[in-house]
Amino acid sequence: MSMASQSAVVEKLDGEDGSVELPCRVLGKTGERVPILGYGTAPGGMGLRDEEAIALIHRAIDLGVTCMDTAPGYGRAHVQLGAVMAERREEVFLVTKTGADDAEKALEILEQSLKDLQTEQVDLTYVHSLGNRDVDRVLDVDGSLAGLREAQRRGWTRYVGFSAHNTPWKAARALEEADVDVVMLAMNLADRHTYNFEETVLPLARERGVGVVAMKVYGGALEMKYDRPTPSALAAHGAHDHQAALNYALGLPGVATAVVGMYNGAELIQNLEWARNHTPLFAESEAGLEKLGRKIAADWGAHYGSVR
Repeated sequence: MSMASQSAVVEKLDGEDGSVELPCRVLGKTGERVPILGYGTAPGGMGLRDEEAIALIHRAIDLGVTCMDTAPGYGRAHVQLGAVMAERREEVFLVTKTGADDAEKALEILEQSLKDLQTEQVDLTYVHSLGNRDVDRVLDVDGSLAGLREAQRRGWTRYVGFSAHNTPWKAARALEEADVDVVMLAMNLADRHTYNFEETVLPLARERGVGVVAMKVYGGALEMKYDRPTPSALAAHGAHDHQAALNYALGLPGVATAVVGMYNGAELIQNLEWARNHTPLFAESEAGLEKLGRKIAADWGAHYGSVR
């Protein structure tokens, strides 16, 4: 999600020398080490020309942002990322998604994604947006999670999981009933008071050794529109501290990385700086974020969809 309405930047920026390495963490039971800042491709796929998006992805990899998160629904993101993967696949932890309830459809989507991404295998595939899916069907013997396990057997994906923006009870149920490697959850200082994945789902993931990825750490793009440079929901609400919001997400127990969508080089460098300087929040900071989060949550409401 963009934090400012800026055009794509391709010239060298201050802080791009990589003199401070981006910290890495272990992604749960996968054992994979991933950078604490992940790269979300939705803004590029829906808001940038191919050459701009490709240049930005190359720069991110050069600077250590090597966890790439994408989905077939992100405009031209797969095609853009595929152009980079044709050259640099071995440098990246590559993640995609499949928006399906049943196994057959999940396999069909992933097979096309592999072609678009110009690779024979991704590292991780999620069932996309579990909160908006038929969870009974997803968990069935021929549901989409079973389909992704079949994809794993075929060598199409190394790990499987699901993403969840809303309806946290579905995520909790999936963790209790299915064997997954990684979950991607919408977690930020405001939505904690609406969806509260932090207390209802995160502990279950940790108990099972499931890797955890935080998304929507700034609340997502304003009105969830990624087809143009647009402020984050947090920035649109007022002049708030995005660095504190990132520190909040990265400070949640069990979180390995936070995926952030970025429109240009300036945003990439800014997020890199914040991630490189990540420190746990002090008690007084947590108290301030608690109050701020409740205020923003009252304004946002259930902006990702149903809570229950």
